[in-house]
Amino acid sequence: MSGDPERVGHREAPILVFEDVVKRYGSILALDGVRFHVNRGEVVCLIGPSGSGKSTLLRCANALEAVDGGRVVFEGIDLADRRTNLVQVRQRIGMVFQHFELFPHMTALHNVTAGLTTVRKVPRPEAEERGLALLRKVGLADKARKHPAELSGGQQQRVAIARALAMEPDVMLFDEPTSALDPETIGEVLTVMKRLADEGMTMVVVTHEMDFARRVADWVVVFDRARVLEQGPPAQIFDQPRVARTREFLSHLGWHADADEPGNGRAGRLGVREREIP
Repeated sequence: MSGDPERVGHREAPILVFEDVVKRYGSILALDGVRFHVNRGEVVCLIGPSGSGKSTLLRCANALEAVDGGRVVFEGIDLADRRTNLVQVRQRIGMVFQHFELFPHMTALHNVTAGLTTVRKVPRPEAEERGLALLRKVGLADKARKHPAELSGGQQQRVAIARALAMEPDVMLFDEPTSALDPETIGEVLTVMKRLADEGMTMVVVTHEMDFARRVADWVVVFDRARVLEQGPPAQIFDQPRVARTREFLSHLGWHADADEPGNGRAGRLGVREREIP
């Protein structure tokens, strides 16, 4: 059990645990003893300056990167254990990247169903039925036969979300999913992500969208220089940060604690993008 009564899912064992995780790239220390956990049904947002280790941690979360110290544990499974079937684990951990990573020669529907037909061996008619349902879920049923080049950046990212959901993951990882988008399309992606959060999807989100993190997250983890500075509910992190560096980081982004109302993450007031996330 996670033991913290403030947190969603605290009565059950955490679904994802980072225990003193260390990651090095040569002489560069990318992660320096990172420790926190994610409960089932929780939305955890990772914030902090660029280069502070957030995206590296996500890649360690599904073993795209091997850790050099500590452990990443998913539902009791140590990802570094040689007996762990990483292919099976990755099917249960969906990931959405910054740059969509869609296959340009495939239609939106084919991109969504590719994993179902090749990895899960789902018959094509069943896979297409599921794929169309997911495209409908992200508001793109009418774009099923379009290729990525015919879609806007926001539409491509929503296809990428549908593709990750097609594998029915237990956890969704989002690595700055709006960073490559123009301002007009950011809102449509955040809207889909908020809908998933409201449905109870377990999510770990690396983001620079502070308004989104303040409103949607259940728990916020602040990174700086490869370490966790502090963590807590959004009301604490954004309204009453305990660490001076956190206050400095938020200040540089133009965040003012007194602009938000007290309350938990999903009940707090959203700022400039409130109109984009119903």
